[in-house]
Amino acid sequence: MSLRRSKPLVRIAAALFWLAVWTACACAVRQELLIPAPWVVARHLWSIVCSGTFARIVGASFLRVLGGFVCGAAAGALLAALCCAAEFPDALIQPAMRVVRATPVTSFIILIMLWLPYTLVPVCVSALLVAPVVFGNVRTGIRETDPALLEVAKVYRFSRWKRLRWVYAPSALPYFRSGALTALGLAWKAGIAAEVLAQPKNAIGSSMFFSKLYLETADLFAWTVLVVVFSFLLEQLLQAATKRRGERGPVS
Repeated sequence: MSLRRSKPLVRIAAALFWLAVWTACACAVRQELLIPAPWVVARHLWSIVCSGTFARIVGASFLRVLGGFVCGAAAGALLAALCCAAEFPDALIQPAMRVVRATPVTSFIILIMLWLPYTLVPVCVSALLVAPVVFGNVRTGIRETDPALLEVAKVYRFSRWKRLRWVYAPSALPYFRSGALTALGLAWKAGIAAEVLAQPKNAIGSSMFFSKLYLETADLFAWTVLVVVFSFLLEQLLQAATKRRGERGPVS
């Protein structure tokens, strides 16, 4: 059996192993309040998915996180371009980005809760986590541009727009794609964490908080499973979209 064909079987075996570990822990504890069994969580998961509020809750959380992701990615890319264009913006912005990356997410959530409506907290927190990641990657991509291409652009007297579009953008695009893939997972997890604390209406994080508050552990496990699944699906969709865009190349 080839390595490519055996890879899915290995993943299935690993998933079954951890499912068996989960089942063994639940049977050993015998306290659904602490560790519900997988079949109990599956039953609650089905109940949540079939509820009338599921689509509204998931849709609202998606909009918040994706809104923050888009804003953060755009801000990070633009700031990276600005920093590569002049030394002073680079000296001014780069330390700020380092501070943002080093600051705990909880601190941002609590501070933003003081300043903005709770509905906007997940959006802002997601954007704050995305911006430094995209900024660092795009900045590196621009600075790694092939000097030979820059020399050709200088010889042919490319305008700033042509130089940006045909030289810098293709160089930075792979770095942007890598940063966006990393940042999307961070944005999703940070957005859900912000919803847990801010508790906006119609939110996955709010549902998780109330499941914990009312000691509905099986529901909490079910929502956690959904968060993991959605995170995986978002990353796969973004990876497929950016890969397809990269294969098509720039539009003339």
